[in-house]
Amino acid sequence: MFTGIVTDIGQVRHATRQGDIRARIGTGYDTGGIDIGASIACDGVCLTVVELGPDWFDVEISAETVSKTNIGADGWPEGRRLNLERALRVGDELGGHIVSGHVDGVAELIDMRDEGDSTRLTFRAPEALARFIAPKGSVALNGTSLTVNEVSGREFGVNIIPHTKVATTWGDARVGDAINLEIDTLARYVARLAEAGQVGA
Repeated sequence: MFTGIVTDIGQVRHATRQGDIRARIGTGYDTGGIDIGASIACDGVCLTVVELGPDWFDVEISAETVSKTNIGADGWPEGRRLNLERALRVGDELGGHIVSGHVDGVAELIDMRDEGDSTRLTFRAPEALARFIAPKGSVALNGTSLTVNEVSGREFGVNIIPHTKVATTWGDARVGDAINLEIDTLARYVARLAEAGQVGA
């Protein structure tokens, strides 16, 4: 489990296909404190560490993961920056919201505009996921826990403050970007209960 609070910005050094995709990611983490088999969220995708170096770790990415994310058929391009978060440990502060690292689909960034010092971003969600996104609810976008401002059909907006733009890869964002979207687990369960007629009965 994760919180959607990014703690490092990694950079893809290379990605190769060996059955699945294997990617090497440069990191500022102390890799001496990371175990083989540990989970690290990379742009919101929970991936397993399979090899470690002094300032990098390798992960393997399955075809199923590729199909649900913005990773691409050949893996992330060399040099791409990624939001990183290590798995939540007992006693850690829960500063964002509970995030599983299981991306539900890919949203499109369709508009950006400055509002004071912040930046308003508007996304278009896949139709099957739009009903799970609610005003003032939480979403994870490229692994970042964000609060939804407004929703209109499949479109929804969030605000990015200056700190977030510096501490994450959101300073690199451009209109047209494909964004990993994980909906709030609570929203999913509430929707399922409503469908079953158990809410408001």
